Amino acid sequence: MSLISVIIPTWNREATLENAIRSASKQTLPHIEVLVCDDGSTDNSREIVRSINDSRVRWIEGEHSGKPAVPRNRGIKESQGEWIAFLDSDDEWLPEILEKQFIFANKVGCNAVCSNATRYVPSQNYSGTVLENFNLGESISFSELLNINYVICSSVLIKKNIVNKCKGFSECEKLIGVEDYSLWLRAATFTNFAYLNEPLLVYRDDPKFSIRSSISSSFYEQKINILKSLILWIHETNYNKSK
Repeated sequence: MSLISVIIPTWNREATLENAIRSASKQTLPHIEVLVCDDGSTDNSREIVRSINDSRVRWIEGEHSGKPAVPRNRGIKESQGEWIAFLDSDDEWLPEILEKQFIFANKVGCNAVCSNATRYVPSQNYSGTVLENFNLGESISFSELLNINYVICSSVLIKKNIVNKCKGFSECEKLIGVEDYSLWLRAATFTNFAYLNEPLLVYRDDPKFSIRSSISSSFYEQKINILKSLILWIHETNYNKSK
């Protein structure tokens, strides 16, 4: 069984961080490392991580950048696994998410896999599935992703070599809040995303604590910036030859 590196970026989320870490450490597929990648937290996050008695869990120090891409990229560099899984520090996995996704990715023949999620909105006391209105098949192609971002970041399990080919998450200011979508599009030029239509995690959708709430640009502007970044990446990496 290949090692899976779980990357948890965090900034001042002491209220939810421990639950996120424990949801990773309780996986039915236990051959993992958990990298908690800090972005300059000033709360008790470090102490919470150090109190968890699990040798697989590591605290990765970092100065505050205000960009989710920065701690994620730090985790990618530190990771030892053949596969990488991403988990936001306010989300929680079901115990079988990694095992189910790993098996399904191999069954479908994809080097990346994602799933549905239960959306939890604390301020509205609401829960439901994130992708309940979409009829997706067993895999998501580049052309499908180009239309809509169906990939929930905290559900992604992907081969590390694919992430490296894509140069990780973009740290461009204009892509803050959509840097994950930008990476999924790049990754989808190498592999489809296998898709499990099961809510295998709890996605905490709380606008008060989301970085997206501070973004002033419209979705149209964000999409234009994503496409510009994609075209630039294709040009810089000489995509046709690299495939």
